[in-house]
Amino acid sequence: MENGNGEAFELTIKQGEPTLVTPAGETEKGHYFLSNLDQNIAVIVRTIYCFKSEEKGNEDAVDVIKDALSKILVHYYPLAGRLTISPEMKLIVDCTGEGAVFVEAEAGCELGELGDITRPDPVTLGKLVYDVPGAKNVLEIPPLAVQVTKFKCGGFVLGLSMNHCMFDGIGAMEFVNSWGEVARGNPIKNPPFMDRTILKSRNPPKPEYPHHEFAQIQDISNSTDLYKEEILYKSFCFDHQKLQHLKNKALQDKSLQNCTTFESLSAFVWKSRTQSLNLNPNQQTKLLFAVDGRSRFDPPIPENYFGNAIVLTNSLSSAGELVENPISHTVKLVQNAVKMVTDEYMRSAIDYFEVTRARPSLDATLLITTWSRLSFHTTDFGWGEPVLSGPVALPEKEVILFLSNGKERKSINVLLGLPASAMKKFDQLMEEI
Repeated sequence: MENGNGEAFELTIKQGEPTLVTPAGETEKGHYFLSNLDQNIAVIVRTIYCFKSEEKGNEDAVDVIKDALSKILVHYYPLAGRLTISPEMKLIVDCTGEGAVFVEAEAGCELGELGDITRPDPVTLGKLVYDVPGAKNVLEIPPLAVQVTKFKCGGFVLGLSMNHCMFDGIGAMEFVNSWGEVARGNPIKNPPFMDRTILKSRNPPKPEYPHHEFAQIQDISNSTDLYKEEILYKSFCFDHQKLQHLKNKALQDKSLQNCTTFESLSAFVWKSRTQSLNLNPNQQTKLLFAVDGRSRFDPPIPENYFGNAIVLTNSLSSAGELVENPISHTVKLVQNAVKMVTDEYMRSAIDYFEVTRARPSLDATLLITTWSRLSFHTTDFGWGEPVLSGPVALPEKEVILFLSNGKERKSINVLLGLPASAMKKFDQLMEEI
């Protein structure tokens, strides 16, 4: 990693021994149900929040955050349990109350020396998050691990390792911000809605849609060989002007009446990535992205739902169709994928997993994960809002992440990893706008 001066920089961290933080009061015990929307997303998500206050140092950071964690776990008690397998061979939480993992650490440098953390760097930034050594699968990793790393300048970093099966991005931010409220001595504003059985599959299950998100696509472009090259990770900032330019371009040929920022940016990135990978024109390629189902279920499910209320939708196209047609064509594909997500479609997706136990396939696929509307920047444990926050790494090579950027959150950072030769082409396409 490079520091702020562009020089090679190696972060040294001294980690303490992990301890367990248990809920501050009595909590429910026994097995806690996870819905089929949770089952499909059992991956570890690692994020960091950097804090630096002019008024106070980091002397109390560990005690304040640990004490507040103990209190918030009373409300979010499954996070103090452990994942196991149910008799139906599904993931379930055993609410043992044994606690979240907590690690105190010290860095041998100042916070400013970290440089640009907007670019995922699993080697350097990964040192700021605790990983269970030797863990072979998610059952051996606690749902929540916390690391507080103090820096010489008086700043500190909160590193979180959370299993996505516990909540989606909206639920995760609700948890972290509520934790911050408790740390500041306030009651939590939105206690979580804990009953996930409202998203149980129907009996008998009735999958009514084809659900191409699970479809295996044959790689006829030998992109596997391409990914043997060095993978470069980059962050591209789309400011308000660039985002407006993309929307104008999509509407230029009058085939669309309107489009959103997400639709035009997703279409542009899907098309550009396909061009950069130089896929065979006949190569089928799939776009996957998550849609928040909270308001789309009928009746709507509570906004403070503790769990995954996101549903993957999809669009299929040949690489040739994407590359040869104007951007409006790709925007239409994205719009149709958004329109597809109704109560019936989401219930069908839940039932489809019940019947097939299938996992979404990422072969010849781009998965866009949108964090640009998540309230990372509002998290406050008493040291003010984070000076920087973001992911440690992209979970898969097929994933592109959208993050909000700038004080007014009107810009979007697009984070992705590509083989070196493909990244060179992607760079050129970005320069054209």
